[in-house]
Amino acid sequence: MLQGINPKQMQRMMEQMGMKSEEIKASRVVIEKEGSQIIISEPQIIQISMKGENSFQISGKVEEKPLTKEDDVKLVMEKTAASREKAEQALSECKGDIAEAIMKLQEVKE
Repeated sequence: MLQGINPKQMQRMMEQMGMKSEEIKASRVVIEKEGSQIIISEPQIIQISMKGENSFQISGKVEEKPLTKEDDVKLVMEKTAASREKAEQALSECKGDIAEAIMKLQEVKE
């Protein structure tokens, strides 16, 4: 916040300008991007409403994970007899390349 202004004064000023803020409680926030997910754990979320529009300010511990398709994971598990966790990890490390993930897991077995 601004230096020297207490939170209640700031709240009143925002209300006078037609702005409303509200804290949202959540255990995590997931943002899906093309090819990956941004996962924010222990988030602090503030929703700001103004003129019918909503904005969100989110802070917390950020981690980004590549997305894997369910069918790809099942195929790698089926072909290698690997656990879901190992199949997802291999696909992640191989940037979604199914053949490379299968070969990687088969090398580990040998």
